[in-house]
Amino acid sequence: MKRSDVRNVAIIAHVDHGKTTLVDGLLKTAGIFRENENVTERVMDSNSIERERGITILSKNTAVNYKGVKINIIDTPGHADFGGEVERVLNMAEGVVLVIDAHEGPMPQTKFVLRKAIELKLPAIICINKVDKPDARVDEVKDEVLDLLINLDADESYLDSPFIYASAKEGWTSKEEGVAKNDMTDLLDEIIEYIPQFDSQEDKPLKLLISTIDYNDYVGRIGIGKIESGKIEQGQQVVLTNYNDSQKRIKAKITNMYEFEGLTRSEVSVSKFGSLVAISGVDGINVGDTICTEEDESPIEFTKISEPTLSMTFSVNDSPFAGRDGKYVTSRHIRDRLYREIETDVSLRVEDTDTTEAFKVSGRGELHLSVLIENLRREDYEFQVSKPQVLYKKDENGKLLEPMEQVTIDVDQEYVGSVIEKLGRRKGEMTDMTPSKGFTRLVFKIPARGLIGYRTEFLTDTKGSGIMNSEFFGYEKYKGDIPTRQVGSLVSFETGIASTYGLFNAQGRGILFVKPGEEVYEGEVVGSNPKGLDVDVNVCKKKKMSNVRSSASDDALTLTPAKKMSMEEMMEFVDDDELIEVTPNSLRLRKKILDNNQRYKSKKYSK
Repeated sequence: MKRSDVRNVAIIAHVDHGKTTLVDGLLKTAGIFRENENVTERVMDSNSIERERGITILSKNTAVNYKGVKINIIDTPGHADFGGEVERVLNMAEGVVLVIDAHEGPMPQTKFVLRKAIELKLPAIICINKVDKPDARVDEVKDEVLDLLINLDADESYLDSPFIYASAKEGWTSKEEGVAKNDMTDLLDEIIEYIPQFDSQEDKPLKLLISTIDYNDYVGRIGIGKIESGKIEQGQQVVLTNYNDSQKRIKAKITNMYEFEGLTRSEVSVSKFGSLVAISGVDGINVGDTICTEEDESPIEFTKISEPTLSMTFSVNDSPFAGRDGKYVTSRHIRDRLYREIETDVSLRVEDTDTTEAFKVSGRGELHLSVLIENLRREDYEFQVSKPQVLYKKDENGKLLEPMEQVTIDVDQEYVGSVIEKLGRRKGEMTDMTPSKGFTRLVFKIPARGLIGYRTEFLTDTKGSGIMNSEFFGYEKYKGDIPTRQVGSLVSFETGIASTYGLFNAQGRGILFVKPGEEVYEGEVVGSNPKGLDVDVNVCKKKKMSNVRSSASDDALTLTPAKKMSMEEMMEFVDDDELIEVTPNSLRLRKKILDNNQRYKSKKYSK
């Protein structure tokens, strides 16, 4: 039996190729908004960090009614660090819309998400977006997409996938190349025609696979998933089982159940196979769980999520300024919050360490971990984190293996030599070099640790014009030592308030991170030294007052503006003997050993 009145489709793409803007257009075309309603751009990016950074971090559900068919749309993240979100929500779809930038063409994450869709045998509609851009190269990009499908060993049916041309920003899609339309009806029509109807038997026992967990302060955990077979009713007695946890068997009662309608959830009393539903009030519900009945308790197999490749140590803040800003500062608070995060983020791992004050947190990349840190900051947590470390493995013969990344770089021709030289030093191997319209595309295979600290350097080398993207490639034999950070740190010699006089004397040593009037403490990193050595500086030093005056002594001191680093930049800069202090109001770099004498002794004895 088929559900002709429902289609479940996921929008997948590389970061910044226009998925969320495309969903905006679909919602407008389907009449979700009133004529006089003030609609913000990227309405699906509800998280504050998503709106600030212009990226999607969490997958989200919406639904539109078009020509008597309910189309459930899943908006997915495009950044490789949030690939775990994409992997699990594809279970809820019967097909995908693959969005590709008409200038950039297929990128690393395009390949990753398309491979996942092919593995699940989900048919794809290829949507070439931004065709109205002056540098669009539509015909070349179409050929690149077909080449990508062949390289991924896709079934022949994928080569016949329909192409749709779009300008998500202008709010139109068209089946014909070079023909602009007024709305997105062409894409909605193609979804109804090409995305298959859900096929199941209504009389089969209930099976509902939970693919996403949401959280609400009032109702607690909310499980979101697709009903694979049978139907579910409010008040029904069910059993929770899990494919990867054979011991799990929890009896529960369905208290509240919702289906998606536009940007809201509407409560329903009964829902049947093929529908996407959200269920609240079930204790112990988790990602990967199967909701079933006692009649048939066999769980549905859940997609194995790729393993983390990077870890950081989160610990209690023990700096002299600890406890000033944060509301949650103890190890118990930090531990509870981290373990609560892994209930909704399946790509994250949290482990206790030998000490009760620190926890090892592993994620998919620097952005994945920095977004977690930023979320904790905004929730009034105060803590400190270590330098990111890659996670090694060993093969059957005991040889060390390390995670490798495939890096795709688009740069102007004049910067190609500099990029090749820098990545060569970091054990990068160039696998492809393709000149294109207005840029050159370089593809490298490089150890994940070789990329730590390179992104800022890359933007400097390419004068901000280069684009760099990476995806996890796999584990390979350890490639040997890679040169570490080339710059040293300027370390505060005493605790106090930074003065203009002290900073003026220190700025000759390097680039400063603090400005006059800021409080600093002994052992805080207040700048970088280009010579590669750690130098103690006294930024709190004040000018000695005397009765003697000269014409030159009272000239105004000119300071270079302090460099304010973001969380990602700090993660790239921080060294093995340093920590990042994270509070709701500030980010500081510091040495692990704050006392100057003790730090000197520890270096002396370690040699």
